Amino acid sequence: MIRELNRYWERQQIIEMIYLGKNRETSRRIVRILELDSAGQRIKAYCYTRNAYRVFAIANILAIAPMHGRTAG
Repeated sequence: MIRELNRYWERQQIIEMIYLGKNRETSRRIVRILELDSAGQRIKAYCYTRNAYRVFAIANILAIAPMHGRTAG
């Protein structure tokens, strides 16, 4: 998972992910990764679903896939 996230971050690729939230419910998010922490525990991202900056625990990311044809900038 870390390797894939790093690849999408380097390419500024917008991704779709399934995320397990604090309430233990899953949500579908469309995000652009802004930063991977050095410990590999969290990502900082802009969430297009919520129109806000968010921090996501990598352990709670259940699945990721690129949004084809969509890059940031």
